[in-house]
Amino acid sequence: MSMTKADLVSIVSENCALNMGASAEIVDQVFQILKETLEKGETVKISGFGNFVVREKKPRKGRNPKTGEELIISGRRVLTFKPSAILRKILNKGIQYPEASEIQE
Repeated sequence: MSMTKADLVSIVSENCALNMGASAEIVDQVFQILKETLEKGETVKISGFGNFVVREKKPRKGRNPKTGEELIISGRRVLTFKPSAILRKILNKGIQYPEASEIQE
């Protein structure tokens, strides 16, 4: 199940003892600030969570899979997310990977 913006507003409202309107405004403002910062090409670093980084991709050669025709894929900006070590540890808690010697081919 996905968490929606409405879910975030509800959680902020409950945890901060705010009404839904104030919580919605706070959540909207946080997202607006994030969008404006990323639009400028700046990195957003959230301690204990991770980094949002805007990368520039150069134009490159590509191929239409249907026709096989070669074409140029335009350059663009892409958003990447790199989780912090703390978040990675939380996400992987309890997951045990087999040792290399235990993997059977």
